[in-house]
Amino acid sequence: MDISSLAFLIKRFPRIFISIRHRFRRIDAFFYIIMQEGIYMYLFICEDSIDGIFTGVYDAFASRYGHANIALTTYEPENYTLFHQYIQVPVDNVKSEKVARTLQQRLGIEVYGELCQAACALTSKDSQTAPRSKADSIYRTIVLAFSLLDGSKVLNYLGEPYVNHVFQLCRATGNEAHHFLGFLRFQELEHGILFAKIHPKNDVLPLLADHFADRLPMENFMIYDETHQKAALHKKGAYFLITDTQSLDESVLTCLSVDEIEYQKLWRGFFESITIEARKNPGLQNQNIPKHFQKDMAEFR
Repeated sequence: MDISSLAFLIKRFPRIFISIRHRFRRIDAFFYIIMQEGIYMYLFICEDSIDGIFTGVYDAFASRYGHANIALTTYEPENYTLFHQYIQVPVDNVKSEKVARTLQQRLGIEVYGELCQAACALTSKDSQTAPRSKADSIYRTIVLAFSLLDGSKVLNYLGEPYVNHVFQLCRATGNEAHHFLGFLRFQELEHGILFAKIHPKNDVLPLLADHFADRLPMENFMIYDETHQKAALHKKGAYFLITDTQSLDESVLTCLSVDEIEYQKLWRGFFESITIEARKNPGLQNQNIPKHFQKDMAEFR
């Protein structure tokens, strides 16, 4: 039910609402708040991705409902509220690119990159029921940035809860991506394609793919994120793309080239040969290389 429907019912059945008003003295204030103060939320439900959230931001601005009356989320709510209108937001790459271009022009590349990192952070259904969801924090940070004389300074406003939330999400994603830049291991498949498998907590795949596309521009490679069931594919001399891998035949990913098998044996041999038995310290090793990275590294298999 939207505001216009409620107003129609009040006009169509005035006696019912008059009787309610007589029974409950505070009902006048209730109706005044709803009808005049605009306590009616439009909840935009986006896909949990950079493009999905940026599409939601575009639609929220274009709706003209007023920023105070809008919220963004990446999950369907478990309980629906009477005075909320739920709007599904399908991913639109054109809208997402417009938002990305505007953010880069008005806020700068650095702020744009940090917003993208925040959008890649891990979220759960429990976190979406908290006072600040990831998508809504990003949206409100953008609104604040556009209201400032220098929007590139928006992430300095850590006193604002939603800006602080974006900062924390960005840091979590950035720290994990930084670890993967050191711990990610490529291995050569039979056809010469470089392949790496990762199990990240956050959606760091776009950040890793962008880095390695710049570092290995003339290599064909694939980075497979088994946690989120998607992969980054890079063709030499071109840009990378991210695709879904739910129908992927993983058996083809175990066919290593002859050279790769030999190099892995040599690397494991070197790893074991420099080990000093008397100085083994598994606790320190797990602190320097957390266990969830170790299962994808040849020297720990």
